[in-house]
Amino acid sequence: MSKIKKGDRVIVLAGRSKGRTGDVLKVMPKENRAIVQGVNMVKRHTRPTQTQMGGIVEKEASIHMSNLAHVDPDSSLATRVGYKFLEDGRKVRFAKRSGEVIDR
Repeated sequence: MSKIKKGDRVIVLAGRSKGRTGDVLKVMPKENRAIVQGVNMVKRHTRPTQTQMGGIVEKEASIHMSNLAHVDPDSSLATRVGYKFLEDGRKVRFAKRSGEVIDR
């Protein structure tokens, strides 16, 4: 089970987009990859369809989960993620760097 979910704020640890941050748009757990907004941009030559014009389109490519880390809500640095149970019995993710709860 992946600790990164859609909507999380992550930072890229390795690759040509190293150091960039963005929100996770899509998670592909079977391939162990994710698509992050504004990260790992590639150009694709597309032919026109009924809905969109053709040409060179720049879009996000997937990036491996091992190259991503959560951004700490307090310090905006990379952090590891743990799980804990709250008093009301909910299981939530928290940033190990600051102890701040990540789940909304």
